[in-house]
Amino acid sequence: MTENETALPWLVIRQDEGGNRYRVGRYATRAEAERVAERLDTRGNQRLYAVERVSQGAS
Repeated sequence: MTENETALPWLVIRQDEGGNRYRVGRYATRAEAERVAERLDTRGNQRLYAVERVSQGAS
């Protein structure tokens, strides 16, 4: 895991109608990531925003 990944372990993931998943951003805290996901979710489009923690073994 790189230094940036250690410092920013929370991801906001967007999933579109076709099931494709995209990383929107990395955040230091879960609360920060959830605020971003909630703000994006209120735009009323057909996408799902989720918050996930990066696992130690992931890159």
